[in-house]
Amino acid sequence: MAPVLVVLAVMAAAFASASGSGELTPDFYSETCPQALTTIKLVVGAAILKEPRMGASLVRMHFHDCFVNGCDGSVLLDDTDDMIGEKLAKPNNMSLRGFDVIDAIKEAVNTACLGNVVSCADILAVAARDSIVALGGSSYEVLLGRRDATTASIDDANDDIPNPFMDFPELLDNFESHGMSLQDLVVLSGGHTLGYSRCLFFRSRLYNETDTLDPAYAAALEEQCPITGDDDALASLDDTPTTVDTDYYQGLTQGRALLHTDQQLYQGGGGDSDELVKYYSENPDKFWEDFGAAMVKMGNISPLTGDDGEIRENCRIVNQE
Repeated sequence: MAPVLVVLAVMAAAFASASGSGELTPDFYSETCPQALTTIKLVVGAAILKEPRMGASLVRMHFHDCFVNGCDGSVLLDDTDDMIGEKLAKPNNMSLRGFDVIDAIKEAVNTACLGNVVSCADILAVAARDSIVALGGSSYEVLLGRRDATTASIDDANDDIPNPFMDFPELLDNFESHGMSLQDLVVLSGGHTLGYSRCLFFRSRLYNETDTLDPAYAAALEEQCPITGDDDALASLDDTPTTVDTDYYQGLTQGRALLHTDQQLYQGGGGDSDELVKYYSENPDKFWEDFGAAMVKMGNISPLTGDDGEIRENCRIVNQE
């Protein structure tokens, strides 16, 4: 299916699922707070101007939110005496970042809207899109109307978020369990066109998978990530970590994938996955189009709508009675 048709099909499916129950729509705040999207864009832009790496962090936060019980803002909840949330889960602890930017967006939006109107879950979805655009990617229309969860689970986060050590079958099973396809897996992995990873997460690949690593690339990584120690040392996921492009896919075909899961998409997953990697490496415009469609699809995973959940006043804590 042509990429533009994919976008339209995903949007149509989302609207169809929403039509009978007032779920997600692109103009959800057009009457209650027409300044909402502009306000989010301004705060995201300022944060990325200050620290370009923040764009990748905001995209990743939306992904980690949606893959744990749906796109409900649960990833933002702080722990309480009665609940250990998602922030301390293995995929998130000392890794997920940008919570202070979300706090700033929420405060600015509450001011612009003259009250508590925009959900934290919607802020995550819009901030991810605005980050992609700020760093050179194409825009896409975000569906809105999510409400916020009132609880979070460290166990669910540990179980549901893909980890960087998965082989291809397990990785694909994880995506399919969330209603996502092989194409969604490959195109959303292209989000690794942005950002960095800690030595802790790529050390095993670096020292145990030399047959799929470009020797010069491996030698450079060894200087950053020794066989022991320096767990928090950072390496970029591709050669242009603050620019949305297809360098990530080109790297996969050249043995320059930083993470085990990334290299698994090429010569680890078989013909269809290999072909998608090569397709996106050669067609940046198609990647941007399909990435937008996949983000819309992911953003529609099990949202809370209607009377479910709440609109949090503070994204870190549930509303007080």
